[in-house]
Amino acid sequence: MSQDYKNPEFKKLLQKLQEESWQLELLISGFAIFGLFTAYPSITEAVSEAQNTQQIYKFVISLIAVISCSILIFNLLLHVLLRGLWIGALGLRYVSGDIDYESLKYSPKFTRYLQKKVGSFDKYIATLENYCSVIFAVSFLLIFYVLAITFTILCISLLANYLIGNDNLPSWLAQGVGITLVVFIVIGMFLTLIDFVTLGFLKKKKWISKIYFPVYWIFSFITLSFLYRPLVYNFLDNKFGRRLSLALVPFYILILLATSLKHNVSNYITDNMTSTEIIANNTNYEDLMESTDGFIDNVVIQSKVISDPFVKVFVVYNENIENNIFAFNKELEPEKDRRGLGTNISFNNNVSFNNRDSLRQVYINTFNKIYSVEIDSSEIVSDFIFAKSLKDELGFETYLSTSNISEGKHILKVNRLRIRNEDTTTRRVATIPFWYYKD
Repeated sequence: MSQDYKNPEFKKLLQKLQEESWQLELLISGFAIFGLFTAYPSITEAVSEAQNTQQIYKFVISLIAVISCSILIFNLLLHVLLRGLWIGALGLRYVSGDIDYESLKYSPKFTRYLQKKVGSFDKYIATLENYCSVIFAVSFLLIFYVLAITFTILCISLLANYLIGNDNLPSWLAQGVGITLVVFIVIGMFLTLIDFVTLGFLKKKKWISKIYFPVYWIFSFITLSFLYRPLVYNFLDNKFGRRLSLALVPFYILILLATSLKHNVSNYITDNMTSTEIIANNTNYEDLMESTDGFIDNVVIQSKVISDPFVKVFVVYNENIENNIFAFNKELEPEKDRRGLGTNISFNNNVSFNNRDSLRQVYINTFNKIYSVEIDSSEIVSDFIFAKSLKDELGFETYLSTSNISEGKHILKVNRLRIRNEDTTTRRVATIPFWYYKD
């Protein structure tokens, strides 16, 4: 079976498949475009949610998915557009054949110019066919390039966190070996980029290729290029494929710039201002969350106008809160940090439920010592507990009485203590204006 590709019958089969591949291309493109447009809103929402809750793993995965979806949507839409034009050109050729410049009765100057620049209609159809085939293939190749960049950056991050930043390892291993590996990967990353941009320049020079080969071999595993290398070299040995692949790069840059454009209506007012004493952002009011991206900006209260006998304050959880709690109470810091990716499967649980409940009580007590709430510069006694928001976001919730505040505008401030250079300072977490009126 491994020698079938040398069989003449197999080559005839490939030739036949090549001629009929446009049907499969359109079928795959149609289903892919529908699926991508359906999934895109959910993926972008996952990016916003991960960014808001500072879940780095989920953010990276979601961001890669968004970039990949964007590339595929653009390329496949372009592919379908050109395939439609190609099919239309084939239909027109069936009706009218090739271009008859003589029947147009243009002047000799224009006739010669058009014959040179426009050429044969069959050539136009063949060029469209080449564009469609290359764009379809390069669409999926670009996804591998995105993964290659991601895995390279991930290797550097893992070495920095688990080798260089590991206090449990001897310094010669953590610093010596770790830094050496990071420097090697960074240098190798730039060499691989140079080789890619110059279409294999480092492989062409005899003495440079000997130095570059170990880097090339290692990075073939880091970037998973061994999976798609035949596709890459098939592009590189074809001048048309190289030119089209490079020509797509400016289009991606233009699309990125176009999506970042926005119309500013004022020199002082924007639509994403953080809540202050003179600014009210909808992300800080629970009843207005539907008009936003649906995620809390650090702290949320129930409404901009409150008629209840209480103010509900919810502080959304993120990993920085837990790090700050550990800084104030070292006893809560576990020997093994279980945050991040993990599994629910457990064969041995050394922490009893009673002990865990008691630690949770210490945890929430520490939180209440760190966090404080003010209304109009007067500190209000708060008692935060663990809770979930209406959007199922983890956090801390408390209720403040409005019996002692007058009707009208008020400013709610949430503060927290932090340790910087062994000094304890106070940091403002959120400032939220609201209006209180009795029913």
